[in-house]
Amino acid sequence: MTNDELQRLVMQISTREFGKPFKHQAVFNSRLQTTGGRYHLRDHHIDINPKMLTDFGEDTLEGVIKHELVHYHLSMAGLPFNHRSREFRTLLAQVGGSRFAPAPKHRQGQTVRSQSRHIYIYECVKCGQRYTRRRRINTRRFACGICGGRLNLAEAYTQES
Repeated sequence: MTNDELQRLVMQISTREFGKPFKHQAVFNSRLQTTGGRYHLRDHHIDINPKMLTDFGEDTLEGVIKHELVHYHLSMAGLPFNHRSREFRTLLAQVGGSRFAPAPKHRQGQTVRSQSRHIYIYECVKCGQRYTRRRRINTRRFACGICGGRLNLAEAYTQES
């Protein structure tokens, strides 16, 4: 599908679903990696991730286009157009647009990496007070909060989350 075909498709969906014309530009933007599309508030054009068509088909593409057109038409009407607004959610449900774009194929099956945390335990030389920290501290600069004594690194280990 070319940008001209996408433009015609967006105009058809806008007229059919919203009863209003789409008077601006819709283009494919291959730089979009983590989102299905983007509505630009300044010049009102819409970018669509081409992977929504190539990886998921026309139904998904149409859902993403409807989602972006909801942003567009609410913005043009002067209504709140962010995802949290009642107007956005209501209009999106009426036209049957997708609430979320599917994850691109290269990101499917990936889980959020569990981060290993470093734990540092410092101990005061004078009073023995122990401090547990996730970040290292400069022991020459910082002292014990209770007695003002010097701190030493007593333990350091990695905790898997």
